[in-house]
Parts: sequence; structure tokens; C-alpha cells
Amino acid sequence: MKNILKIGMIGLVFALVNCQSVNYSKMFYEGVQPEKVSDKFSFTEGPSADKEGNVYFTDQPNDKIYYWDWKTNQVIEFLNKTGRANGTHFDKDGYLITCSDDQGEIWKISKDKKVEVLLKGFEGKRLNGPNDVWNDEFGGMYFTDPLYERDYWVGFKQEIQHKSLYYRDKSGKVTQLETFTQPNGIVGSEKLKKLYLSDIDAGKTYVYDILGEGKLSEKKLFCEMGSDGMTMDKHGNLYLTGKGVHVFNSSGKKIYHIPIPEDWTSNVTFGGKNNDILFITASRSVYTFPLRVKGIK
Repeated sequence: MKNILKIGMIGLVFALVNCQSVNYSKMFYEGVQPEKVSDKFSFTEGPSADKEGNVYFTDQPNDKIYYWDWKTNQVIEFLNKTGRANGTHFDKDGYLITCSDDQGEIWKISKDKKVEVLLKGFEGKRLNGPNDVWNDEFGGMYFTDPLYERDYWVGFKQEIQHKSLYYRDKSGKVTQLETFTQPNGIVGSEKLKKLYLSDIDAGKTYVYDILGEGKLSEKKLFCEMGSDGMTMDKHGNLYLTGKGVHVFNSSGKKIYHIPIPEDWTSNVTFGGKNNDILFITASRSVYTFPLRVKGIK
């Protein structure tokens, strides 16, 4: 009986190790390193891909939005004077939604650069500075509102004392959902019905079940790591940022680290023709890193 158990345990260990190695080989190309596309920026942030796979991102100190054209591997300026856009996300109609924190606003930008201010405050008070946003299937959006007071803000006075997660529905109604130490990166999945949020100063990332329009379960601790930005692949692996990119499986276990030769890696998303290029914003630079796995839709 002991021998049978011993053989069984050896088989289980081998299976787990083999499974892990197979997962790596399915996710990453051997010997491939992140490639620097451009380093002409002051601080890059907020990448999100359009329906064609081009990735839009911000250079907040310079008040610009750029996009990476995957066909040419070139970075092209999209918009100047962006309200100091930080985090971004495309909604289901193809509009670029930006956390434009100069006046504590959220903007909606069309491909022909027409701007609509969607949100200016909450209950008559200026938001601290919307940071990151994720748009859902219902036409609403979840967004984080921490406080990073910028040198370029003029006449700023904090009107909201809490730092929170909010939901804005398609009619424009805004609901405060939960307060954190310093809520930052956020991403969700319609397919998996999950929403992830990082409380960066608390050093934690949480996960919610999405129960309906603007309705979330109680948060659960996903991992003991805070993150500036984040994205997900089609298998539910979560990619967190800070010192490089840290990859966690859907159970909250860290499985991989992608080193980036910059002081800070701010954010990450999937883009490219087949949605299998990891696009990384890192301080003054942006990088691409081809993977064997695709981003989640």
C-alpha cells in the first residue's frame, strides 16, 4: 500500500511539474525578450488596444496621447491637450475613454479626435483624479479615483476625502462602490465575469465577481502585490506591473516575471494583429513582447 501511495505521489508531482512546463511553453517564446519601440517620452501610461490591434497610450507630463501602429511598428501622436490623460480603455462602441485628471474628469474621444467630457465630479464635488478605467458590456464603466497630486494642477483643493472605486452607468449615474488606501490599476473580463483592482499602497490586488450592471460580489484577496496597471490573457492569467511585469495564474499564484530595464513599469495590455503582443509602458519608454497566448476579449 505504501509503495502504491509513493508511486502515486511521484506521478502527481511529475504531472504538476510537467503541467507547469507545458504552460510556460504555451505562453512564452524561448529566448525572446521585450523590444523597446521608442523612448522619447517623459512618463508613459494607460495603454489600450482598439479593434484593429493598435495600442493607444498616454504621456501624461507632456499632455499627449500616442498610438502604436502594429503594421509599421511606429509610434504616432494622436492627440495633444488631453486633460492630462492617464489610464484609458476603449468602450464597446470604439470610443477611447480617458482618465483625464487635470480637472478630475473622464473624457470620451472619437477616432476623429472629438472630445466629450463624460464626468466632472461626484455629488457636486471634484474627483481626486481618476486613474484607471474599464468599460463593461452594459455601456457602463468602473474607474478608480486615488489621489496623486500633480505639480501641473492649478488651484487644486481636495474635495473628496475618500479614495474609491466607482461605477458610472450608461445614463451617467455614478455610484461609489468601495473605499481603498490608494486604488489604482483595474481590469475586467466579460467572459469570466471578473473584475480586478489593485490597492497599490496597501500592496494588495483584489478580485470581484461581476453579478450584473454595476453589481459586484464582496471583494476577495487575489494576491499580496499592488500594481500600477494590469491586463489579462485568455486563460485568466493576470499581468501586474511595478518592477517589470509579474504574471499570476487565475488562483493568485505568481508564475512568471518579465524584466524590463526601466525604473518603473507602469502598465500593460495586449494588442497587435492577433492580440498576442504584450505592449508595455515603462517610464520614458514603451516595449513590445510577443507571446504565444492572446489577451482576453
